[in-house]
Amino acid sequence: MTLGLAAGALLVGVATFSLLSGGTPLGPTSPSQIVAVLLVNAAFVLMLGISLTTRLVRVWAERRRGSAGSRLHVRLVLLFGGVAAVPAFLVAAFAAVFFNLGIQAWFSDRVRGTLEASLIASRAYLDEHRNTIRADALAIAAELNRASTLLPDNTVGFSRLLSSLTALRGLTEAVVYDPVLGNVVAGAGLGSALTVDPPPAWANDIIRQGDVAVLADESEQGMVRGVVALDSQPALLLQIGRPVDPSIIEHMQRTELTFQEYAQLDQNRSGLQITFALIFIIAALLVLLAAALIGLVIANQIARPIAHLANAAERVRTGDLSVRVDEGAADDEVGSLSRAFNRMTNQLAAQRSELLEAYRQLDDRRRFTESVLAGVSAGVIGLDPEGRINLPNRSASDLLGRDLDPLVGHHLDDVVPEFGILLTAVMDSPDRARTEEIPVTARGSRRTLLVRIGAEAAEGEVTGYVLTFDDITDLLSAQRQAAWADVARRIAHEIKNPLTPIQLSAERLKRRYLKQITEDPETFRACTDTIVRQVGDIGRMVDEFSAFARMPQPVIRPESAVQLARDALVLQRDAHPDIAYELRVPETAVPIRGDRRLINQALSNLLLNAADAIAMRPDGSAGGRILLEVTAGGRESPVRIAVEDNGIGLPQDAERDRLTEPYVTHKPKGTGLGLAIVKKIMEDHGGGLTLEDGAAGGARAVLFLPADPSAADGPAASGDERGTEMLRHGA
Repeated sequence: MTLGLAAGALLVGVATFSLLSGGTPLGPTSPSQIVAVLLVNAAFVLMLGISLTTRLVRVWAERRRGSAGSRLHVRLVLLFGGVAAVPAFLVAAFAAVFFNLGIQAWFSDRVRGTLEASLIASRAYLDEHRNTIRADALAIAAELNRASTLLPDNTVGFSRLLSSLTALRGLTEAVVYDPVLGNVVAGAGLGSALTVDPPPAWANDIIRQGDVAVLADESEQGMVRGVVALDSQPALLLQIGRPVDPSIIEHMQRTELTFQEYAQLDQNRSGLQITFALIFIIAALLVLLAAALIGLVIANQIARPIAHLANAAERVRTGDLSVRVDEGAADDEVGSLSRAFNRMTNQLAAQRSELLEAYRQLDDRRRFTESVLAGVSAGVIGLDPEGRINLPNRSASDLLGRDLDPLVGHHLDDVVPEFGILLTAVMDSPDRARTEEIPVTARGSRRTLLVRIGAEAAEGEVTGYVLTFDDITDLLSAQRQAAWADVARRIAHEIKNPLTPIQLSAERLKRRYLKQITEDPETFRACTDTIVRQVGDIGRMVDEFSAFARMPQPVIRPESAVQLARDALVLQRDAHPDIAYELRVPETAVPIRGDRRLINQALSNLLLNAADAIAMRPDGSAGGRILLEVTAGGRESPVRIAVEDNGIGLPQDAERDRLTEPYVTHKPKGTGLGLAIVKKIMEDHGGGLTLEDGAAGGARAVLFLPADPSAADGPAASGDERGTEMLRHGA
C-alpha cells in the first residue's frame, strides 16, 4: 500500500507540473482542472502525511519501549530521511536561485529594448509604405482634379490618364468610384476588376477632412491602400494600392504578439513566480513524502530482521533455546546471519540437553551422597583445593552450632578459625592425614571435637579436602569420671582405714592424759580437738569420694517435682537463716519419674553451692537471695528445676566449661565433686544440667528431668501453699 501510494504521488506530481506549465495535451487549462488537480494533490499529501506520521509514531513508540532494533531503526529512518530531504532542499535552493536569475534575465532592459526595437522597425516599414501611398494618392488626386473636366463625357480619356499615373507611380491598382452609388468610374491595374467596398467610418471622417485615409491590409496579400476625395461633381473617391512583402507583415505580426505576451508576462511576473513556486512545492512535497515513505519501508525491511534477531537473542539469554528466526528466501548477509543463528540455537539446545542430563546424574549422585552424609552422626565438610567449603552435612552444622549451607564458598578459616592450623598443616603435607582434638565453642558451650582432615588427589594434584569431626566431649567426660571414680575409690579405701585408729587414739589421749598434764593443758586439749575435727573432715571427704565412686543406680518412681523442691528447700533454710529463699511452683502438680533420694541430693548440692557463693561475696550473706523455680514440661519438653542466686557468679575463665567435671572447683574448700555428682544423677535420669549467668548477677543452675505424661494432673498444694512462696527463717 505504501509503495502504491508513493507511486501515485509521483504520477500526480508529474501531472500537476504538466497542467500548471501548460503542457497538457487536453487543450487549454481550465480553472476547474486546476482546482481538481490541487484537490487530488491535497488528498495525496494528506494520505502520505498520515502514513508517514503513523510510521514515525510507531518508530518513536518502539524507541520509548526500548524494543530490540529500535535504535537501529531510528538511525536508518534518520539516514533515509536525510538522504531524501537534503537533495530536495539543495534542489529547492538552486532552483530558486536560478529561477530568480532567469526571471531577471528574461525581463531585463536589454531584452525589453530588443523587443521594442524589433517592434519599432516593423512598424517603421509599414509606416513608410503608408506615407508613400499617402503622397502618391495626393499627387494622383491633384492630376485627376485638373482632368476632372473630362467627366463624365470622356471617361475613356480619364481612365487612360489614371492608368498612366498608376504605372508612373508603380501602383498595382487605382480606382475612382462613386461612394454613394458604389459604381466604378475609372480603374487601372488590378483596380479595373475590383469590386470596391466602401471605406470604414473612421476613414470617411478622415476623407471628409481632406486627408488621405490609409487602409493597411495585413492579410496574406499584404496590400496598402489609400483613399482620398476628388474635387468633382458628383463627389468621387480615389483609391490606390501597392503590395507589401507578406513575410514582413507576418514578422511584424509576430513581433506585435511577442511584445504583447512579453508585456503581459512582465505585468504578471509575481504571479509567474508564485505559480512556479506552487508547482515546485507540490511536486517537491509529493516526491519528498514519497521518498520518506519509501525510506521508511526500506528501513523497516532492513531493521525488522535485525530486531527479530535481537529479540531472539534476548529470549536465548533468558534460557529459551527453542526460539528460531525466519531465514527468508533472499541469499544475503541477513539471511546468512539468520541461518547461523538458527544453527547456533540448535547446537545450544542439544548441548544444554546433554548438560542437563549430566547435571541430573551429578545431582542424583550428590543427593545420594548427601543422604549418606545426613545419616552419619559425625560432621563431614568437603573443601575445595583452596580450603573453601563446598559440601557440609547437617551433623556438621549441628556440632558447630551454625548453619553451614549459606556459608558454602567461604574459607574454612573464616568460618571455624579453630580448624585453621590443622588445615594449614594438611595443605603443607597433603600426603598425610592429620587428626587432633580441638576445643570449640558452640551455642555458648565448650565442646571438644575429634577432627580429621585428609586430602583428595587425582593424577598427583590435590582436588580437595575432606574434614570429619565428632563430639567427644561426653566421651572424655565419661573417661575422666571413670578414672576419677577409680582414683576416688582407691583413695577412700587407703585413707579411710587409718582414720578410725587416728581418731580413737586422739580421743583416748585426751581422756587419759588431760588430767595428768598440769602445764598448759588447754594447748593439749586444743591439739587433740583439732586432730579429731580434721579426722572428721577427712572422713566426710572420704565419704564423698566413696559416694562418687559408688553412685547407686536410681530407682525410678512417679514423683512430684513441686514436693521434691519443697523438701529440699526446708532442709537448707534453717542452716542459712540470713538468706531469703523464694519458691516458685505451678498451681498444678508437676509429675516426673525419678529417684527421690538422688534428686534431693542433687537439689541439696545446688542449694549448698548457691549459699556458699553468697557467703563468698565481699559483704557476706547479708542481702543474699536464692530462687528455686519449678517449670512444668509436656510430652515433648522436659520439666525444669532452676536454682538462681545473687552470689559471686560463675567464673569467666576457661574453667567455666569444666565445672561439672570431677575435682574442678573455684571454692577455697570445695572438693569439686558436687556438680559432678549432680550431672551424673541427671544423666542417670535421662536429663541434663546447664549452668548460666543469673539475670541480676550470680549464677543459675537448671536441672532438666523428663516429665511423666501418664500421671494425672492434680493440685500441687492447697490453700496458701500454691503460687510463689517466700521462705525466710523466722518469718
